[in-house]
Amino acid sequence: MRAVFSIVGLLVVLAIVGVLAKKQLAATHAPMVPALQVPGQPAQPAPTGNVREQSQQVQQQFKQQLDAAMQARPMPDEDSK
Repeated sequence: MRAVFSIVGLLVVLAIVGVLAKKQLAATHAPMVPALQVPGQPAQPAPTGNVREQSQQVQQQFKQQLDAAMQARPMPDEDSK
């Protein structure tokens, strides 16, 4: 009887691990948002050309987005408290 419970318990644990592994694999195959895409801006086209051109395009996109993020934002008036 003890052996039966051990086998059943092992099968239950194996089923749980299988379900969790399936969910993890499904999550890794989900489409991801590009890391350099800023919310609210349209997606930029995929880089084309050789590796050097792609690298330059990514660097240019990063610089543009960094410049946009560094622009001064209007601060609310402190007198309106």
